Amino acid sequence: MKNIKGYVNFVLHAHLPYIHHPENDTYLEEEWLFEAISECYIPLILNYQKLEEEGVNFRITMTMTPPLLNMLDNKLLQERYIKYLKKHIELCEKEVKRTTYDMRLNNLSKYYLDRYTNDLHVFEDIYKCNLISAFKHFQDAGFLEIITCGATHRIFSDIICK
Repeated sequence: MKNIKGYVNFVLHAHLPYIHHPENDTYLEEEWLFEAISECYIPLILNYQKLEEEGVNFRITMTMTPPLLNMLDNKLLQERYIKYLKKHIELCEKEVKRTTYDMRLNNLSKYYLDRYTNDLHVFEDIYKCNLISAFKHFQDAGFLEIITCGATHRIFSDIICK
């Protein structure tokens, strides 16, 4: 058997089902989007930014599906995400006070207070509620290749062998 040299490409897959319901202010499933923004998309952007600032010549391929992009671009969902963050910040502030006598829980409460406060700052002040523009920046800089996928989520790739 010949030695075959190949390459592996890991693709980050960013997708959520379309979950926008303007008729209801507190549609539970919209929180999936808000959690994904706080737990995935903002951390990715911040890490890409850090790599760029440190001069790391990184390359990432990432899918961004049409339903996700539509929701990220939706003004009402952007407003609701800000309300979501402010509600969580308020809860965290209460938890910081409530847990003053338990250092472990108090530190955890402070962590989430800092995290949600930073998410609000990044989302509202830095990117003006437009996370798509943040990803576009890294694509334009040559660090990120944004691809899409079909409704079945099938991504085709080739193994390149020499």
